Order: sequence, then C-alpha cells, then structure tokens
Amino acid sequence: MTILYNRAIPSAEEFAHLLRRSGLGVRRPVDDLARLQRMLDGANLTITARDSQSKELVGIARSITDGAYACYLSDLAVHEDYKGHGIGKKLIATTQHHAGPECACILIAAPDAVSFYQHIGMPQTDRAFVLPRTA
Repeated sequence: MTILYNRAIPSAEEFAHLLRRSGLGVRRPVDDLARLQRMLDGANLTITARDSQSKELVGIARSITDGAYACYLSDLAVHEDYKGHGIGKKLIATTQHHAGPECACILIAAPDAVSFYQHIGMPQTDRAFVLPRTA
C-alpha cells in the first residue's frame, strides 16, 4: 500500500466521509457540510493522506498555526481500514515539519485516542483548559 501525503484541502464531502470512517464522526458536525467547509477553509495547515491507487482520502491533519510559536492540531483522522500503518504518525510529523522547528504542536485528544498519542511518544500535559462551544 502506498500513501501519498500533501498539503491539500479536500472537499467537505470527502472530509465528512473520512470523519465518519475514522471514529471522529461522533465528535464533529458531519451532517453540516457548510460548517465542515468553514472548518477546512479556516485551517491554514492541512495535510492529507490518499491511497495512491484509489485516490481515496484516508487521513487528514487539520491545523491552525502562526508558524512562529504554536500549531494547534484540531483534527487528526485516519480511515479505520488504514489504521495501524503509521499514517497518523506520518501526518503529525509532516504537520510538525511544515509548522517549523520553532512551533510546538498542541492537540486535545479524543478519549479513545489517548493511547495512540502515548504510543507514538507524544508528551502529555494536564494543563489544558477548554471553553465549550455555545452553539
């Protein structure tokens, strides 16, 4: 299996499909394509992973960065049929590379993804705070 990684913005439909197939669909507004499009448009660093044969979107890292200090990785999703092949780890590494060496990469893990981040050696902190959405 060959996976192609690049900086590209998928369609909202592709993004919704991937979120559903990755397990993140329960945490994202997958039935609101206009909102998903705004999420994609608002990110300034998006890395996609596509199957080289089918061209299917099989992974995404969607981030917001200032390129100088911090990079917030908002979504990391890998299609369930492609998990266990290093795609998530490669998406994070590629994001970190594009954000630059001065940037710390920060994310809030979904509860079922904590073990993945621990497995790849990402340091964990207990100092994160979140203001919830009001809409």
